[in-house]
Amino acid sequence: MKLIIFVFSLLFVATTMAQPVKWQARKYFTVVSYNVENLFDTLAQSKLDEEFTPASKKSWNTERYYKKLNSIAQVIDSINPKELPEIIGLIEIENRTVLEDLIKTDILANGNYKIVHKDGPDPRGIDCALLYRSNAFKYLNHQAIEVRFPFADNKRTRDILYVKGLVNRDTLHFFVNHWSSRRDGEEASEPKRIQSALTLKNITDSITRINHLAKIIIMGDFNDEPTNKSIKEILQAGALTDESNFKNLLYEAHTKGKGSYYYRGNYNMIDNIIVSNQLLIAEKGFRLYSPNGFIFTPEFICYTNKNGDKSPNRTYGGDNYYGGYSDHFPVYSIFYQK
Repeated sequence: MKLIIFVFSLLFVATTMAQPVKWQARKYFTVVSYNVENLFDTLAQSKLDEEFTPASKKSWNTERYYKKLNSIAQVIDSINPKELPEIIGLIEIENRTVLEDLIKTDILANGNYKIVHKDGPDPRGIDCALLYRSNAFKYLNHQAIEVRFPFADNKRTRDILYVKGLVNRDTLHFFVNHWSSRRDGEEASEPKRIQSALTLKNITDSITRINHLAKIIIMGDFNDEPTNKSIKEILQAGALTDESNFKNLLYEAHTKGKGSYYYRGNYNMIDNIIVSNQLLIAEKGFRLYSPNGFIFTPEFICYTNKNGDKSPNRTYGGDNYYGGYSDHFPVYSIFYQK
């Protein structure tokens, strides 16, 4: 019976959203998640980031750095032709300096963007960050949530960035993630991503215990797909029609063979936007405008191989400079303030 009611609610919301509505910038809210592929400055801060310096094999220099900044800004600006996104979760940024340089680009300078970032434990120095337009989102506080592996000599991975703020009277909880890669193989590395999911679930559970109507948005590069154990079973994020605590807005795209990352001839849906149920069924205030998330794949950020497959046009392949944007496509969704 609950499932029938929920499906009916989704149909009602989808029908309502399908009606033509005059665009009002103050009512719509675009949320973007983008792995920007090693957005480093040109200065070595440790031995492990020397590959992104002028003297390295990559020959990373000021010209290439500013080209990268302007390329990322161009992508962000193009996602919503009506206005700049209100919230941008960024993955694989080196430090606050690159974020400050990014929001100072000519394209983004009028966005009134503010930065949420904290240096994390990653040995290469790559972190998560959140940019928000200060005229649309009122920042309250943030926390870098540690993720530790008790089964691996208590080693840590990248922090999960938690940001709390207000849109009008609605309190929103954002989580920006970059879970452990599959470099050592999917099966061997899976326990690390499961541990990240458990850590995140403990925090979201603590929020919903206080307020079962909490509006939570989880985004980032999970290095797992919507049907993998870490996301579907541990975090309990399912399809829109599932009886799950959270809904993965890119679940349907995944089932159709689409993805945000292209690896060895296959598309992988490893960048996701996940929301709490309240954002789907809320009758007033901040809620989801479109019942799905989207992968942003315009021609200008794509590379087409000899088979006709389109993949993200990346900046580097090993030490070879391609001059592209990123090895990930951004994902996004649009929300509405009634």
